[in-house]
Amino acid sequence: MKINKETQIGIIFIVAAGLLYWGYNFLKGKDVFIKERIFYAEYDQVSGLVKSDPIFINGLRAGQVNNLYFSPGNSGRIIVELQLTQDFPIPNNSIAQIVSTDLMGTKAVSLNIGDSRELLDDGDTMVTSIESTLQEQMEQTLGPIKNKAEELIGSVDIIIDNLQSILNSETSENIKASLVHLEKSLVNVESLTGNLDKVMTQESGNIKKILENVESITHNLRDNNENLTAILSNFHQISDSLAAADMAGTLRMANKSLTDFSSIIEKINKGEGSVGMLVNNDTLYLELEKSASDLNLLLEDIKKNPTRYLKFSVF
Repeated sequence: MKINKETQIGIIFIVAAGLLYWGYNFLKGKDVFIKERIFYAEYDQVSGLVKSDPIFINGLRAGQVNNLYFSPGNSGRIIVELQLTQDFPIPNNSIAQIVSTDLMGTKAVSLNIGDSRELLDDGDTMVTSIESTLQEQMEQTLGPIKNKAEELIGSVDIIIDNLQSILNSETSENIKASLVHLEKSLVNVESLTGNLDKVMTQESGNIKKILENVESITHNLRDNNENLTAILSNFHQISDSLAAADMAGTLRMANKSLTDFSSIIEKINKGEGSVGMLVNNDTLYLELEKSASDLNLLLEDIKKNPTRYLKFSVF
């Protein structure tokens, strides 16, 4: 069957139009042969997201941004139309997050898949979030460091002011004088060290003898270790004997005896009893002295006049 020219031209025009439509949509990121699903996301601001920016699921491109427009009602919020070309189930707690794909700030939408068993239907609105930009992350990271640096600089300024107030002319002179004294002290220490070195050099022989004597004493102690052990054992036995003896009872008896003796001495001092009267009354002493004197006079008289007292007869 022969096809006329007009039909051929029509068929070519239809094919060309189809190819043109497919190519136009392909350049826009659409595939007319794949079923597309549309979801919506609402943001306070989109951080530079534009139409045809990609949509990723776990790093795999799954669609593109189909359109952006302001929400009705003049709220200022922005509606983003998300066109998915991958037939992947989207749980209703999934999050459409605007992210940066490079350091230049290129934006994309990353779908963080949730764990809900209920799935979103075509045309539903998703939960949204916005990833912090590099600048915001830098500010969050460097902000505390900046604050600390400012506080540190303020502290340094205070310290410098205090140092300037301290290091006045009078204080400077005092510091200089202290340094001079310190230098003199160091010189004295150096001189003392030199003298000590000289003494150590001169007395090295004596020190050596002292060390030898110490070594000899140590050697003797080591040689007499058994004797020292025996002596210590004897002391131990003596201490055990003393510990076993009734030292407390003996001390109590001695204390009682001293108390009784002290009581007797006190009574004697008061003149109580015969001994007390003899010690404190001098009458007996005087009488004895008088009797001794009379006895002496009698003996002298007998010596002088024996015939007065002694009679002799001769037969």
